[in-house]
Amino acid sequence: MKALTRLRARLRAESAPADMRWNWSQLTTLSRVVTGGPATTSDLAQAEHVRRQSMAETVAALRADGLVDVKPDPSDGRKMLIHATPRGRSLSETIPAAREKWLDTAIAGLLDADEQQTLLKAAAIMNRLADSNTPAQQARFRNG
Repeated sequence: MKALTRLRARLRAESAPADMRWNWSQLTTLSRVVTGGPATTSDLAQAEHVRRQSMAETVAALRADGLVDVKPDPSDGRKMLIHATPRGRSLSETIPAAREKWLDTAIAGLLDADEQQTLLKAAAIMNRLADSNTPAQQARFRNG
């Protein structure tokens, strides 16, 4: 799995915003809020596979930079929902575009048609693994 770590590092380097003061946990959380819509801190923590307390720190940093805002849930006033601000949406849109441009160019230039199909199959398998929810993960999130 060293290859995945190396590719992830390269994608981060290729898609880093010019003003990179945010860490990747913050940027992936922002992206999740932008694409998935408003969510609670607990929902985000579970989706990102981190503890709720860690996610609360991430959200606080995003909020301090004006990238997200927190509002009461209209259906349950006891819950707070994290919303992306226009500034957060704008930042979030620049990252995938840069990453996808580099990756598309690399794939087209380095892989033949059979390799590209193999890569698509491998990506589908990795997505399935990433979306799995094993009993150990469930216990960790209940206790965290």
